[in-house]
Amino acid sequence: MAAFDTTRTTYGSHGLNGRINGFFAGIFGTIAAWNDARITRNALSGLTDRELDDIGLTRGDIQAVAHGHARI
Repeated sequence: MAAFDTTRTTYGSHGLNGRINGFFAGIFGTIAAWNDARITRNALSGLTDRELDDIGLTRGDIQAVAHGHARI
């Protein structure tokens, strides 16, 4: 169940702390996206050509799928 904090007078981050937090959140987000793409690429690379064909992919599609640019 979600809760909404109504005791704060302002929402969001402001000032230097907000910019620093945003900077680190951006870095961690980039690292997480890179790791997700790496895991996907490794998993798809481990499949045989027959298995890739069964899911409608070729070896050339792996990079695009790993980065979320799959052609459907």
